Order: sequence, then structure tokens, then C-alpha cells
Amino acid sequence: METRAAKRRAEIADLPQNQSPKKKRVVLGELPNLSNTILPVSSNSILQPRKRECRRKTKVKSSAMTKKIIMLEDPKLDDAKVKAKKALYPDTKSGKDAKQDDPQNCESYVSDIYEYLHKMEMEPKRRPMHGYLEKIQKDVTANMRGVLIDWLVEVSEEYKLLSDTLFLSVSYIDRFLSSNPVSRQRLQLLGVSSMLIASKYEEISPPHVEEFCYITDNTYTKAEVVQMEADILKSLNFEMGNPTVKTFLRRFAGFVSGDQKNPNLQFEFLGYYLSELSLLDYNCIKFLPSHVAASVIFLARFIISPKVHPWTSALQECSGYKSSELKECVLILHDLYLARRGGSLQAIREKYKQHKFKCVATLPSPPEISVSYFEDEW
Repeated sequence: METRAAKRRAEIADLPQNQSPKKKRVVLGELPNLSNTILPVSSNSILQPRKRECRRKTKVKSSAMTKKIIMLEDPKLDDAKVKAKKALYPDTKSGKDAKQDDPQNCESYVSDIYEYLHKMEMEPKRRPMHGYLEKIQKDVTANMRGVLIDWLVEVSEEYKLLSDTLFLSVSYIDRFLSSNPVSRQRLQLLGVSSMLIASKYEEISPPHVEEFCYITDNTYTKAEVVQMEADILKSLNFEMGNPTVKTFLRRFAGFVSGDQKNPNLQFEFLGYYLSELSLLDYNCIKFLPSHVAASVIFLARFIISPKVHPWTSALQECSGYKSSELKECVLILHDLYLARRGGSLQAIREKYKQHKFKCVATLPSPPEISVSYFEDEW
């Protein structure tokens, strides 16, 4: 007697197999060795990740269940507040309760947590070397680094990875390049291997090694990716956990929106956009992650309300940075936002033009920031 499983296998065997067209591959080693960070816009100069045949399913609570949880937690909420909090916290409890349940936002010891994280971000073993391209690398340029990271953004979108995974991947890349010379032909291998490690650290269901080989059009074998993974881990002495810009951005953005009745999703997504843009520019490496996060908040507030001073005494106390200390980083981020830097790197810009991110990449911004905004008033 034939079982249902056997019948199903027979049906599948009779179906025609789908063959995805092979896309043209550009190896980083074939890119021109340019001294600046601007590339001409060309379909041949940007790495294109191949599409996955099967996407990972994400478990999301139903909207009805989410609303039920919110109403049970806070029965006095009206419908407008329920909808607003569902928008910001779709998979959790209401905004206020969720922040109380998050250990890193617990009011009684949040300051101690971020004091510890600030000390951790300054440890030399967790920091890339400033100027490593000039001191260590002979075949890799800032331009190539930007193209690699722009491509990794597309990979993270394709595999639906967390933004924390992307930030950790870039951290591993920079830290590895700070002590190990790498040829341009192996730079892409370093990128996918770093993202593989970061995925294992952050994701519940990380992509398999074969998937990272596939996304490079099998430019590298499974053995090469695994070997590079081992080399990265040894080079970093297995110090894989370190605070990133995203870590501090959560704290600062939550502080800004803490007094608001309704969540400002536009401000939140704009902060994410600016923080990811910072990954593209090699000059941002010299700043601590908390410094970049504070600069992101400064610039996001300026873009949304150009006539209002973007920095306050409360933000200075929360972040530990004066407005004058943020000037250099803010100006770099502003140039990135206006495409005066890295204008040909489009993955992040296209990502945040989507409606689900409130189209924050299309928000207008004054071409210059008033010098008076960088003068310390407190």
C-alpha cells in the first residue's frame, strides 16, 4: 500500500524543475582602484546578490492577538493609542510596558548598563584601527570597502536579517582588516564570512553556509567560506559581542520619544537610515559607536525641524556629548544624506525609499547646517 508521503514524492518528481537564470557576477577584485569614495553609476560596478529560491518564514503574532494583549495590559487605552502602539511594537506588549519589560530599558539600572557599554566600546580589542587602509592594506581601498558594505545591505535584505547583524558584520570586517592584509579578490569572501558569523550570533535561524556561497554566485566554495570564518574568529580572539551604533541609537532615540504620546516612526526610521549610511564611509571608523549614534540623533532632529536647535541639555546629559563634539561626524553624515559622499552606493538609499520605512530617504534637508547649532549652550 502506497503511503501519502510516497505519493507526494512521486508528484514532486513529475513536476518540472525551476531553473533560475544565472546572473552576471562582478568580483570585487575586478573593481578599479580609485582613491576617492565615489563610483560612477553602472550596473557592472555594483554587486548584485542572487535571489533566494526559498525565503525563510517569519513568525509574527496576529494583529488580533496583539490587540488583545495590549487591551489586557492597559484597558484604559483608546483605539487611537492602541493603533499607535501596535505600529511601533507590532510583536510585543504596549510601548510603555514593553520598555519596562526590556532589561536594557529598566529605569532602575539602565544608566549602569550603558555606562558599561560605553566602557566596552572603548576597549582596543573591540575597535578597528583608525587608518588601517593606509597602514595595513595594500590592495583594498575605501571605495572597495563601501561597495562591499553596500552589497551586504542587499544580502541582509534578501535574507531578512536583523540590522544588528549588519552592524556586527561591518564591525568584524573592519577589525579583521585592521590586522590582516587582504587581496581584493578575497574581500567579498571576508564580507560573507563575517555576515555568517554575525548571523550565528544574532539570528534565531541564520542562513546556512551554502546560502552565502549561493549569494556570491558560487564564487567561493563552502570550504573557503568555512576557512575564512575560522580565520576571522582566531583573529578577533572570539570577541564577537560588542556594542554598535544601533545599540546606542535605541537608547538615545527612546529618550527623545519618551515624552511623546504617540510614537514618531518617521524619526525612528530616519535614525536607522542615517546610522546605516554611516557604515559606508571609512571616515566614520574613527568615531565611537555612541558618538555616531548621538550624531545621528542630532542630524535626524535637524532634518525634521531645521529651524529648531537639534541638541538639548537633556540629550547632552543622556549621550555624554556636547554639540561641538558632534560637529565633524554630523557633517559627514549630512554629506552622506545629500549624496555628496558615496552617491553611487544606492542599496541603503533604495531600501529607505520604501513606504514601510516612511520614505525617509526622500525627506528634504537644507544644504547647510547653521554653525550656531554646534556652539555649546550648556
